[in-house]
Amino acid sequence: MKKFLSILLCFSAVSFASMIGLDALGEEQTLGGMASMAGRGYAGSAKTGEAEGISLMNPARIAFDTKVVFNINFLMEFLAIEHNEEYYTTNTISIPSFNLSFPMGNYGALGLSLWQHYASILDVESEDSTTVINAKMKYQSSVYEVVPSYALRIPYLRNFSLGASAHFVMGNVERSLSLGPDNSEVSKNDSWATNNAKLSDYVDGTWEVKNHPAYYSIALQYRGRQTSYFFSFTTPYTLENKLNYNFRFSEIDTLAPTSYTREIDVPMTLATGMNFRFKKRNNVMLDLQWRSWDDEVENIGKSFSMDPITKTQNDILLAAGFQRDGSPLFYDKYWDRITYRFGGWYKGWYVENTHELGGSIGAGFPLGRKGTTLDLAFQGGKRFVDDGHNWEETFIGVRLGLMGVGNWGSTAR
Repeated sequence: MKKFLSILLCFSAVSFASMIGLDALGEEQTLGGMASMAGRGYAGSAKTGEAEGISLMNPARIAFDTKVVFNINFLMEFLAIEHNEEYYTTNTISIPSFNLSFPMGNYGALGLSLWQHYASILDVESEDSTTVINAKMKYQSSVYEVVPSYALRIPYLRNFSLGASAHFVMGNVERSLSLGPDNSEVSKNDSWATNNAKLSDYVDGTWEVKNHPAYYSIALQYRGRQTSYFFSFTTPYTLENKLNYNFRFSEIDTLAPTSYTREIDVPMTLATGMNFRFKKRNNVMLDLQWRSWDDEVENIGKSFSMDPITKTQNDILLAAGFQRDGSPLFYDKYWDRITYRFGGWYKGWYVENTHELGGSIGAGFPLGRKGTTLDLAFQGGKRFVDDGHNWEETFIGVRLGLMGVGNWGSTAR
């Protein structure tokens, strides 16, 4: 992989997201990529309130909702990627998640999320007159999850709730690699005399959970007058990536296509968090999420001497944040009705020797009287790679979320 990319990144055209884990699972979208969570450093899964809605880490939270909450999130991220003396910049735009939660009174609450869990994006084209090589590489992989949730407050222990969610995995992966001569300086009339040989490798496939339609999360939430806690457990599962390899010579001769299924064992996830509220509207939050990876991840690879595996490490997310809730009174001054947020996080990626430090600020701007909010978050940080062989990344992101709150299905008074 590194040998091939060293050719490509003497580029003429380039477009990509994170380079880390590109040939394995790709970049993980933290906690669904919600703008409100991002603005407080991805902390606050234990926080309950009128406009909190679904937490993918804590499905028990929606049991305390009294209104319908829906939101959609957008991300624009700018990356500066560096290795030794090489330096590149790029940007991406995506929609990480859509969420809807629906309270049913004494019957609990239902939720539904669409979440882009992992993604690999790369589109590079290189023409190098020194080596007389024309190289192209393209990745497009998305692991999506449809996540229905249900939560219920425990009878006679109304400060506690139980929640569960099922993660139905789907998605596609495509990759193409091409190596050929650079004939850009040769007259079309003379191109017949040059070596036009071109080697291309095409791979496409799908994602699903092996031997089961989904994997599952369960959570317990406690909500006190000032302090709230949650604990959650997500089952281990095996991702199945069914692939078709198609190798071509000069785009004309196609060798016999081959099929292969790679399996990625994802370990269980443990998570916990707390929210401490003081002076009614001020909240301090701390969250922890942990996974212990035991097995290496098999790469899509298999071409041009690319690395066959990605080594893994314990995957951890430690997040801390603060939020000052906006006033719920419509006739208060507008600046007092705005929700203010800031926070920071440390993330140990599943990729060995890869660590991320980040920080963020954000705000929720109320739109009208009915509870609709525009959430805006600015975040930045750096991804460090300790082994000295891979790319390090500095990122700046802008997240935008539209949050709606309503009384759908409630009887009018």
